[in-house]
Amino acid sequence: MGSELRYGVIGTGMMGREHVSNLIHLPGARVTALADPDRASLQAAAALAPDAACFDGHAGLLRSGLCDAVVVATPNMTHAEVLQAMIGPGGAGGRDLHVLVEKPLCITVTDCRRVLEAARGHSGLIRVGLEYRFMAPFERLIAEVDAGTAGRVWMASLREHRFPFLRKVGDWNRFAANTGGTLVEKCCHFFDLMNLVMPDPPERVYASGRQLVNHLDECYDGRTPDIIDSAYVVVDYRGGGRGVLDLCMFAEATHDQQEFAVMGDKGKIEALVPSDIVRIGLRGSHSIGNVRTVRAASAAAYTGLHHGASYVEHQRFLEAVGSLDAVGRRESSEASLRAAMLAVAMGAAGQKSIVDGSAVHLSTMI
Repeated sequence: MGSELRYGVIGTGMMGREHVSNLIHLPGARVTALADPDRASLQAAAALAPDAACFDGHAGLLRSGLCDAVVVATPNMTHAEVLQAMIGPGGAGGRDLHVLVEKPLCITVTDCRRVLEAARGHSGLIRVGLEYRFMAPFERLIAEVDAGTAGRVWMASLREHRFPFLRKVGDWNRFAANTGGTLVEKCCHFFDLMNLVMPDPPERVYASGRQLVNHLDECYDGRTPDIIDSAYVVVDYRGGGRGVLDLCMFAEATHDQQEFAVMGDKGKIEALVPSDIVRIGLRGSHSIGNVRTVRAASAAAYTGLHHGASYVEHQRFLEAVGSLDAVGRRESSEASLRAAMLAVAMGAAGQKSIVDGSAVHLSTMI
């Protein structure tokens, strides 16, 4: 690798172009190749990175030798195929190619397992785009938990009240068969955040959810979209802890889109986005209405669609690749991939719980 890491972006729809926009603002990164079968998407991305070579599919990009790293931002249901082409036995990407794949890792746990197995023989760094970890208020909350501020964490509460799913090329995101379902597609972020702050592994998921408002007036080849737009999900953790997710996707008339609260035996920490506020309350020192408030705004050079989180994600990825090359070895990607697979499993368990009307033990899913 030279002074710049050469990036290819596979999938140049909305999220692919978001990645391009972040990378062109990131020192040490250069976008050298773009791939997408949709001509309009490819042209839009090429306007952002005019020096990049363009390909109508991932195979041509992988054969080109123009990239040290690849961002996979294709539709969810294609992740397994594209990743196998890169990191599987005889993959065209080569053993050293670094990979950042958008969330969710795959739409089924079975496909996640296949990717994990293929990654065992791959020496490049592989990470999954769970960028909510890098939102400044959430990063501060996680750091406080790691420092023991809240004590032993027993409860985690996440609320996302937001806008409906956006339009994607071909409207692929309107159907659970393509996305894995809302609790996989959207909420893998939140299950990942829960797992980062809870001291024990998740064991059981039960959920109530339904499609109440969004997309019911849409029709695609005679089919009405089937993605749920609202849910409550409870996750039981080993040792007695629990997490809860409150999701509403017809609540864009709100102040804070995301609220993340952690409660431990020493106190409570909560983070609000986009207010960029973290509140810390310690038992015995603070009381209701009287807690410490900290401003936690992103210092990212490019804010983008995720309050600077995607930029920080790319910054950390680039730093990790640089440090690995400097010491002449490769970090195992297993931890990142396993974390992403667990988040998919929790979402899939929630989707199953909604259908079956009963709790789902994660041991039956992974």
